[in-house]
Amino acid sequence: MFVIGRVTSGWLRCLSLGVVIALLQGCASVPNPDARDPFESVNRGVFSFNDAVDRAVAKPVATVYKGITPFWFRKGVGNFFGNLDDVWSAFNNALQLRGQETGDSIGRVMVNTTIGLLGVVDVASDLNIDKHPSNFGLTLGRWGVAPGPYLVLPLLGPSSLRDAVGLPVDSQGSILGKVSDVQVRDTLTLVNLVDTRAAFLGAGQVVEEAALDKYSFIRDGYLQRRRNLVYDGNPPEEDEAPLGK
Repeated sequence: MFVIGRVTSGWLRCLSLGVVIALLQGCASVPNPDARDPFESVNRGVFSFNDAVDRAVAKPVATVYKGITPFWFRKGVGNFFGNLDDVWSAFNNALQLRGQETGDSIGRVMVNTTIGLLGVVDVASDLNIDKHPSNFGLTLGRWGVAPGPYLVLPLLGPSSLRDAVGLPVDSQGSILGKVSDVQVRDTLTLVNLVDTRAAFLGAGQVVEEAALDKYSFIRDGYLQRRRNLVYDGNPPEEDEAPLGK
């Protein structure tokens, strides 16, 4: 418990430092500002902080994790946490009145939790039951809530005002958050974070090599992806979209 408390305290200090850095850099002007990103100067400060933490801590830990664990182990870990995510996805797909997606998500949970050994084996994908990730931010978007300005959250990364508002609801809906034993819950959360970061090591290298401006590349990709998800992959033209989508 003492170790977990120190980790939590350290996370809060990093979070506070990130906010301070962002505010200190927030006075800088931004050439050619993007209308979707009115807080770009502050966001870039938070982005720099997050990038520094990633390079110093998250990426090295994920690299070691990937180097010492076999693929089948990482695959099982990812499947396990993916199965937990499917529970919350099913709830949000239901709120969005997406019948097929809701049925698929429920089916995936039932099949993978039972036959798939608590989700360690992704039997549902082998049975061609599609995965439909969703969260409360997408639910709000589905019901017409505007994304609002783009935000970069300390340690959490790209977001929008709408998605940031949805985070507390997502936190309450998380299966991991329901684990009563604090040490077990924190350990599972840490393993999930490391495994997720390891899965994106290759993608991070692509961004590093392809983007002249890493910040803009990630921002544009995030906003486009969220917009596509709200519109089921078929968004209208920007000038034809209803206000707020």
